Amino acid sequence: QVQLVESGGGLVQAGGSLRLSCAASGSISSPNAMGWYRQAPGKQRELVASMTTGGIATLVDAVKGRFTISRDNAKNMVYLQMNSLQPEDTAVYYCNWNRRPMLRYPGDTWGQGTQVTVSS
Repeated sequence: QVQLVESGGGLVQAGGSLRLSCAASGSISSPNAMGWYRQAPGKQRELVASMTTGGIATLVDAVKGRFTISRDNAKNMVYLQMNSLQPEDTAVYYCNWNRRPMLRYPGDTWGQGTQVTVSS
């Protein structure tokens, strides 16, 4: 099994920045994909960004130009740098690990979630 632990959420004003981190541990196979999803109140969980061990990444249109995803494969870490945050980015952000290197489909392993709140 794989365990995920997220950190880095918080409260920020519109236009500010946050950096989320996710550490994976356990039976980690490669190649794989790690990504970030978010769920706002009353909405479905949605993909934000994902990256394979090979460095191929995808970001949804709503965050392109503002968010950046990166990985440190040696440390089994994935990061989400979020700049120019807007109130509509407010959500619980979840880290996801997929034992298959699939960018747009989540795996079965989720972190506990970290709250990101952007005030106007």
